[in-house]
Amino acid sequence: MSAIIGISAFYHDSAAAIIIDGKVIAAAQEERFTRKKHDSSFPINSIKYLLFSTNLKLSEISYIVFYDKPLLKFERLLDTYIASSPRGFNSFKKSMPLWLRDKLFLKNYLVNKFCEIDKNFNKEKLLFTEHHLSHAASAFYPSPFKKALILVIDGVGEWATTSVCLGSGSSLKILKEIKYPHSIGLLYSAFTYYLGFKVNGGEYKLMGLAPYGKPIFKEIIYENLINVKNDGSFRINQSFFNYSTGLTMTNNNFNSLFKRNVRNPKEENLTQFHMDVASSIQVVVEETILKICKSLKNEFSENNLCLAGGVALNCVVNGKILDTNIFKNIWVQPAAGDAGGALGAALAVWYIKLKKIRQINPNDGMNGSLLGPSYNESFIKSELDSFGANYKYLSEKKLYKVAATEISRGKVVGWFQGKMEFGPRSLGNRSILADPRDIEMQKKLNLKIKFRESFRPFAPSILQEYSKEFFDLKSKSPYMLFVADINKKMRIKISNEIENRYFGIDKLKLIRSKLPCITHVNFSARIQTVDIKNNKKYYNLISQFYKITGYPVLVNTSFNVRGEPIVCSPYDAYKCFMSTNIDILILENFILYKDDQYKNLFT
Repeated sequence: MSAIIGISAFYHDSAAAIIIDGKVIAAAQEERFTRKKHDSSFPINSIKYLLFSTNLKLSEISYIVFYDKPLLKFERLLDTYIASSPRGFNSFKKSMPLWLRDKLFLKNYLVNKFCEIDKNFNKEKLLFTEHHLSHAASAFYPSPFKKALILVIDGVGEWATTSVCLGSGSSLKILKEIKYPHSIGLLYSAFTYYLGFKVNGGEYKLMGLAPYGKPIFKEIIYENLINVKNDGSFRINQSFFNYSTGLTMTNNNFNSLFKRNVRNPKEENLTQFHMDVASSIQVVVEETILKICKSLKNEFSENNLCLAGGVALNCVVNGKILDTNIFKNIWVQPAAGDAGGALGAALAVWYIKLKKIRQINPNDGMNGSLLGPSYNESFIKSELDSFGANYKYLSEKKLYKVAATEISRGKVVGWFQGKMEFGPRSLGNRSILADPRDIEMQKKLNLKIKFRESFRPFAPSILQEYSKEFFDLKSKSPYMLFVADINKKMRIKISNEIENRYFGIDKLKLIRSKLPCITHVNFSARIQTVDIKNNKKYYNLISQFYKITGYPVLVNTSFNVRGEPIVCSPYDAYKCFMSTNIDILILENFILYKDDQYKNLFT
């Protein structure tokens, strides 16, 4: 037996993953254990979970692999500061103590951490891979393709910001790269910052805000900020940005270009201007990536495309690639950001360093991305008793019927089952579920349960075999990584006269389809298709809802509130349940009604 652990850490979304004899066994993000969103610390809790779930000691692991090469990253930082001297001195002064204290001597730091876990750890087992190679490996090796192009787009690794790779069998080769500071990911994050959202977390908000606006600033962006060639290669005009040498993402030239300063979310509400800016950069990124994809198809004539890197979580872009039929098949790593780099690092060692023969799963090798901790019924019962919770235990059959009936009556259910998801999406194991037909549900979920901005859309989970009856979706979407439009037969016709009466956030007031809670203002939805093979329990619940309502669709949003990670443990779930307006909590086969609980708990 050969076990390999991959880890990502120290930038954002630290994680650890383990493969045994090439198979993906378990993975988790550190934030789920520490309850610090996007936690960047050494993933000690994630590593301990991997060891516990596999009954292995750290000294029994064949290799431990870090997902990038710190010395190359340090070289990039020094080169950048020297090239921009003296403009970047403040940033240099702030970052150097951290590098000289910790990151430059990362190998020694990691070895010491591993020895704390297991004093018999052998430092010769510690390896390092390049950042974009880790991303590419995470996308190709678990994919269902024997051969594919891999497109990696993120903020920046060591030097690369965009990479094109070719995977064939067990081999993986980087073909071409675009290097820092020219970065689609950092461009998008700069606009995230400008709109008053947090970088490395608020990009989803920009994507959700874009449909409320019009891309009226698109030409300004093309003329001043980014130069895109016909093949999709690009250069970013650094005179408008501060991310290379300063402490902010944009500078005063950027503010002057758009004639407004960076939005302060504490003092300034979102306006039509901000929505138009969001729409504009979203369109520019879509068009740029589509150019890259068309160029790659013409150059290499491959039918299959894999995607990874943080930008691959832009499911609107993914949907556009799918719609254009540039590639016959597309597969996106569900943990496409830095967390997934941990898994890719481990896979890269198995296939590239050790040259093992790849066994291809015709679905994929991610086990539905259900790779995190699970909790048995005796543990859950013990926890509930310790909380003083009031609960009932239901049989499997009755559980589905009761849960589906309550959802159909307008109740919001916290659904906690099996293994926790790996990646940023809740896929039916740590989910908040609701009725997509309810015209008030989007507002209720956003404001009273998630405690987040009212413009944020919600995703539908639909039984895979019915997806084409409800959505214009060209492939399955098990990881909620593609956006598609709702079918015209499901839409409610709205005259231009009525449509023109509403602007910005007020567009939410219009009922656009028979499933209003999951229909965005442009008739789109971020879809999860549910297969009985990947998630039998969730599939059965949706099937029961279908029997009751005639709709094989549920609203599925992550089981957390704004600013917190998705829940991991029964304690996390019960705390979230008691501190929000979730009506019912279901932990495996235990059901809890809010009205039966002691109200002073966790409030």
